[in-house]
Amino acid sequence: MHLGLSKEGGSVAKSIDVETDNFLLVKGDIEAFVFDLIKYEAKNKISNIAFRLRSNEEISRWSCIGAYLPILHPKFPNIVAEIETYRGCARKSYCDFCTEHFYGEPYFRQIEDVVSEIKSLYEQGTLHFRLGRQPDLFGYHARETSERMPKPQPEMINKLYKGIRSVAPKLKTLHMDNVNPATIAQYPDESLEIMKTIIQYHTPGDVAAIGMESADPVVIKANNLKADPDDVFFAIKLINSVGKIRGYNGLPEFLPGLNIVHGLAGESKKTFQLNYEFLQRVLENDYYLRRINIRQVIAFPGTPIYNKKKKLNKNKKLFMQYKERIRNKIDLPMLKKVVPAGTILKDVICEESHDNFTLARQLGTYPLIVKIPIKYPVGKVLDVTIFSHKPRALHGLPYPLNVNKSTLNLIRKIPGVTEKQAIDITSSRPYTSKNDLLRKIGEDHNDFIKYISI
Repeated sequence: MHLGLSKEGGSVAKSIDVETDNFLLVKGDIEAFVFDLIKYEAKNKISNIAFRLRSNEEISRWSCIGAYLPILHPKFPNIVAEIETYRGCARKSYCDFCTEHFYGEPYFRQIEDVVSEIKSLYEQGTLHFRLGRQPDLFGYHARETSERMPKPQPEMINKLYKGIRSVAPKLKTLHMDNVNPATIAQYPDESLEIMKTIIQYHTPGDVAAIGMESADPVVIKANNLKADPDDVFFAIKLINSVGKIRGYNGLPEFLPGLNIVHGLAGESKKTFQLNYEFLQRVLENDYYLRRINIRQVIAFPGTPIYNKKKKLNKNKKLFMQYKERIRNKIDLPMLKKVVPAGTILKDVICEESHDNFTLARQLGTYPLIVKIPIKYPVGKVLDVTIFSHKPRALHGLPYPLNVNKSTLNLIRKIPGVTEKQAIDITSSRPYTSKNDLLRKIGEDHNDFIKYISI
């Protein structure tokens, strides 16, 4: 455990000190401790082994040696390998709630080491990857300047992605995670070049998670947040300018996700309204957000907000009402834009099987849940046609749907099928071809035909 423990957001994390003969709490990188334990156990007592962070050289070496481990996972190969490029924050002063500064200044892994790790995993059968362990991927090997943010180096990102594709040419997922909106706002040209590189080499459905945290200027100032609403809105706009195009797996190529944090210093009822108005502005301007993550802050020991812990949760009732409002008024219409009815999602993996429905998701970053009104075995992979939406989930039919074998209830869910057509299709079976179906139900053509099979 590095920092502390909390059951949920909106609470104070507790540091835990446990000393027993049978239990040791490692406060550092567990992999470094285990390495030192094995290496030095013969010479020292376990209590003498120092807690420490591992080096980039160590993680690069260990990750290649341990590349066989994903094979042991019960869901292999349907798992995503999280790949670290660096950790640590480049800001001179930090957001009051953030823990990234505990790692110090950015400590970048070498491109060759990251590529070698992916090569080793790929050779063992891993096909899904996410560059996810960094506060700002656009800041990977960024150059320090006199500006508030380091300057991105697009050629380094290009070299990284090109290298990954050269050693894993048939990978099935290559996604990323965090981007600092202040980086995009300050360096739009370099950021746009990086976005184009990502879209060239990644797989569709990619998400750049953006930490706005708050649209309230009072909260931004009180917590030393990294970006203002204009920075965030510009970042969303720029990503949408190149990433909205739909990819081969059914999802837009590259979209922003948005993180909002509540319980910060300076928060008031006005904060909730300003945040909602910001989201409304994004929706009304037809910019897509792949997901909106609304959280309550956790105050970790050692962060400035920890000293303000008595003020946490003061707006909890308002928070729950506001969150529900966003789910229904923002999330739902946004999801209908991102994945409209009739979208065909490829390679959806069944994860939960129930008596009359199955829950499934694509592999990738922030995958959407699809509820299929048919029982399938866990692990089955199929394509689905989306026919309806909930604020945080989708409803889908198997694609293509065999209308000779399907129930009336399933057929009436096909996008574009009216109730009368569903009844006609069911009562006129069987069919020998799609043309036979159209002839029997008295139509020359209909868009729903692309979603079915005979």
